Formats: sequence, structure tokens, C-alpha cells
Amino acid sequence: MHRFRLSSLSAAALLTGAAAAQPTAAQEAPIVACGGDFSTFLSEMRAEAEARGVPSDAAARFFGGLSRDSSVIAADQRQGIFQAPFTDFARRLISASRLERGQQMADRYASIFDRIETEYGISRGILLAFWAFETDYGAIQGDYNTANALATLSHDCRRPELFQPQLLAAAELFARGDMTLDTTGAWAGEIGMVQMLPEDIIENGVDGDGDGHVTLKTSAPDALMSGAAMLSSLGWRPNEPWLEEVDMPAEFDWYQTGLETTKPASEWAAMGVQPRDGSIDAPNLPASILLPQGRGGPAFLAYPNFSVLFEWNKSFTYVLTAAYFGTRLEGAPVFDAGNPAPGLDGDAMVALQEALQARGYDVGGADGILGAGTRAAVRDVQRELGLPADAWPTRELLNRL
Repeated sequence: MHRFRLSSLSAAALLTGAAAAQPTAAQEAPIVACGGDFSTFLSEMRAEAEARGVPSDAAARFFGGLSRDSSVIAADQRQGIFQAPFTDFARRLISASRLERGQQMADRYASIFDRIETEYGISRGILLAFWAFETDYGAIQGDYNTANALATLSHDCRRPELFQPQLLAAAELFARGDMTLDTTGAWAGEIGMVQMLPEDIIENGVDGDGDGHVTLKTSAPDALMSGAAMLSSLGWRPNEPWLEEVDMPAEFDWYQTGLETTKPASEWAAMGVQPRDGSIDAPNLPASILLPQGRGGPAFLAYPNFSVLFEWNKSFTYVLTAAYFGTRLEGAPVFDAGNPAPGLDGDAMVALQEALQARGYDVGGADGILGAGTRAAVRDVQRELGLPADAWPTRELLNRL
């Protein structure tokens, strides 16, 4: 299945230099040979598009109008990473103006959100959050020529199997009249207010305003309905929460925290985990305890819908921030930042990962990124060394290793 992705030109990326996840595809090999003469490549892709049903005249106009864009390759190569701690990252992205704008958008498109909640069971807060972070509610959608970007990335031999299906899907959208050769978006080919890839538009695009076209760049109803349809296709469980902030007891088996461990929310409550605001949202649902900055920082109860969001973006910090912002837009209080122990900078994180690898842990490489593999390894080593196993790497842990 092809995945809806957070844009490579999201609001978060604009603030931090971080890039979003790449599209995924089922193909294990490119559809046509990558590299070589660009004109020959386009001819072969055109033939493939026609074989898949794109009318020959539309295919001729589409592929005849494409050119390579070296700035796309440059953008791909300068991707950043989400290294800021959750509290810092969230404070940068969640401004008073962005919160106020989200509330205004909720009011302006109340009928669309009502329709989404009825048809898909998806609460407005989560869609508003990603709309905000992706394009600042449609204000910043990217200025790369979409067709040229996809052609460039499809021809490039690093990940052609990911982008060639998107180029063919773009040709189909062009033939339908839902895309032009002047359509612009993010460097990786995402289009519109919620930044969807061409295949995702074909599979999950919804004509929300009833004009006969799926126009994600200019129609908020189309964008929001399409985003909801995509979330639903990824496994969003209707009418269920995704995240709520909790207070943790002083004494706790911290090794049980993290997405790897789930219990009914009521069982966590019996262990002393309590919501900061009101009562547990869904006591019968399975949930995990998330400590993005260890036992001294904020704590959250994550329900099954939270994990669906990783199909949008693989960054834990980005996803958690968006999920939390969604709850804020629906009235949740500002998180309790607590007093977390200082984390590790990039060089220290690399040194920690190298030490973990030397102990036999697979952390996905010493890249300085605090990803799921590194968190899991840190939790195990903390328990081995008799430290609180909260998966938050500190200087004390690094010194012990």
C-alpha cells in the first residue's frame, strides 16, 4: 500500500531544517531502468503509462513537457533530522497564533469536520494539527514543479522504485484534469494543503466540495476529506482517542514504558497513572506510556490510533508533537514540561550509539538520531546497569558505558 506522507516541506521542516519521510511503495525494483539518457527514460515511462491506460495524447503532452530539476536532488541530499527534544520542538511549532488559526479553521469548516466525523470517525483535532504542520493551513505548499520533481527522482538511481509509481500516477492525474504541468508542491512530489503523493490522491482523493475534481491545493474540503480517507485506509480506528497526557507515580517500573508495552488504560490507572485533565479517555482500550524525555519530563498515554500516525512520518518527535497539538486544539491543557535530565547532543548521541553497538545492540547505525532502536537499547542497558529504565539517554548513562 502506498502511504500518505507528511510533506518534505512541512512547517516543521521550515522551522528546523528537518525533512519528512519518503514515500513507500510495494515494488522491489524500478519499473524501467534508472539513469542513462533522460529522454530515453521518459519515452519508456510514457510507454508504461499508456500501457496502464493513460490516453496516448495525454501521455505525450505530459512526458513531453518534463525536464530534470537539479534543485530537487539538492533538496533530497540536504535533508535534516529531528534532533530537538520534544518540549523544545513542540514549543517552536505550537505558537499562540497557530493555535488561534486552528480554532478559526475549525469554525470555518465546521460542516466539513462534522461530515468527516460522521463518515470516518476521525476527530477534527488531528486533521487540523497535520494541516497546520504540513502547510500552515495551506499557506506554504512548496514551489517545486511536481511533475519535474517526480521525473527527476524517478530517473535518479537511489530510490527509483519509490518514485516511478508516483510519476505514473501523476500522469494519470494529468489525464484526468486534476493536475497540470505547472502544479507545484514539495520537492518529493507531495501536493496540496495536506501534502499527498499522486498515488495517494488516486487511491484516497475525495471531492469534498462537489465540483467534480480533487483539488488539494485550493480546496480545503477536498484536502481535509482526502486526508481523512487516507487516515482511514491506514487503519485509523473510528471514534477513538489517540493521545492524552498523564501524571506518573513517583515509584514505577519504568521498563514498562514505551510503545513496546501495552495494557488496558484502566490497568495503567490501577498502577497509579492518572490523567492530568479529567478521567481516562478510554479505560478499556490498549495503551502505552510514552516518556519522550524520560521520567522527569512529560508523560502521555498513547492509544492504537497514535501508531497509525507513523505511517505519515517516521519521526517520533514530529508525530508526538502533532498528536499532542491535536489534543490541544480540542481543549487539552498545556503539557507539564517537568524537569527532565539534560539529553545528549549529536556527537554524544553518536558516541552512545557506538557504545551500544559494541554491546551487540542494533540501533540502525550511529547516526545521532534518537530513534526507536536506540530508545529500546537504552532501556535495556539502563536496566542492566541498575538505572531507571526510562529510555532517555543521559550523560550519566554514556559515562557508565
